[in-house]
Amino acid sequence: MDEYLRRLRDGTLKLYALEKELGPADAVSIRRKFIEEETGVLLDRIGDCTISLDAVVKKNCENMIGTIQVPVGVAGPVKIKGEYADGTMYLPLAITEGALIASVNRGCSLITAAGGADVRILKDGMTRAPVFAADSIVHAKAVCDWIHAHEGEIRAEAESTTRFGKLTGIEMTTAGTSVFVRLSFFTGDAMGMNMVTIASAKAAELISRETGARLIALSGNWCTDKKPAAVNVVMGRGKTVSAGVYLSQELIRKVLKTDAASLLEVNTRKNLVGSARAGSFGFNAHAANIVAAMFIACGQDPAHVVEGSLCLTTVDPAPDGVYVSVTLPALPVGTVGGGTGVETQAECLRMLGVSGSGDPPGSHARKFAEIVASGVLAGELSLLGALAAQHLARAHSTLGR
Repeated sequence: MDEYLRRLRDGTLKLYALEKELGPADAVSIRRKFIEEETGVLLDRIGDCTISLDAVVKKNCENMIGTIQVPVGVAGPVKIKGEYADGTMYLPLAITEGALIASVNRGCSLITAAGGADVRILKDGMTRAPVFAADSIVHAKAVCDWIHAHEGEIRAEAESTTRFGKLTGIEMTTAGTSVFVRLSFFTGDAMGMNMVTIASAKAAELISRETGARLIALSGNWCTDKKPAAVNVVMGRGKTVSAGVYLSQELIRKVLKTDAASLLEVNTRKNLVGSARAGSFGFNAHAANIVAAMFIACGQDPAHVVEGSLCLTTVDPAPDGVYVSVTLPALPVGTVGGGTGVETQAECLRMLGVSGSGDPPGSHARKFAEIVASGVLAGELSLLGALAAQHLARAHSTLGR
């Protein structure tokens, strides 16, 4: 170890190159020791890893020095009545915010007592949007016209790069001489960002070659990836999924300690009017809490919580009660690839019955999206109830300190 540390200190060996000379465990250990010396901080806990390192250092994490452990709890059981998720299950949530799991757990109990959550996938398509430079606005229009007329050729070119990916839609817009082409793909059980990037590169080469438009960037931000954007609210990205449940007046009083009218008014004035007044893209109470906790537990890309937070919560009057629903227009999830293969995250996916590829392809990712939406619904119900009953501060005082 001393020899490797000496080389790291004098610059003859780079931190990222340790795996070229050592096995993953030794490379991670020496890199961690070097960082301890550089910072003067012992990293014993970070070095206490339960996951195997061989695949992680190759696929998931460069310059690895250890792991961060996030507490994982469960909420449920919750009854789900989806097209892909149909049954009762427990939801794994990785979180450090006290009171959150207790809140989601209450929502799960309410949903189950009400007979279960209705859940449906409305749209499924991961997007990438290259940006091209045209010579003039006349040329920009001609580029769009060519794409409209040659969608079949573009599809064949894009799909030649992937076994599972299918180009399902092409949208275009311009801004002066900039031409944005939003390509949407079905990606099976993968979240699909890498898949659609490779496929879009092939399609973009064809468009550029045939139209003379210069490809400026493979992502022109009209996708839109990991940024709050109205295009994702309106057009969707990843899975567009809705979950809803009818709540009787009796059940609302028993579980939430409030009434249907109060629940409806809180949602209207907070989630709808308040969000509109703030200029928010998310019209919900705290959807990002549940999305983030389930994403971290289940090996999803945490940055996609940005899209997952673009949730619209509605409360409709119904006979002797209300119908509460959440719609998540842009939920990028997958059950293969990325962090889903890390052992701890894979265990959470197995707990939900969605680990790996489904039969048919795409069914596991869609089932997982329905489960996440059900968790979001549970979280929204509980928080709306706490607000309507004026219980929020009391709950956080008891559980959140």
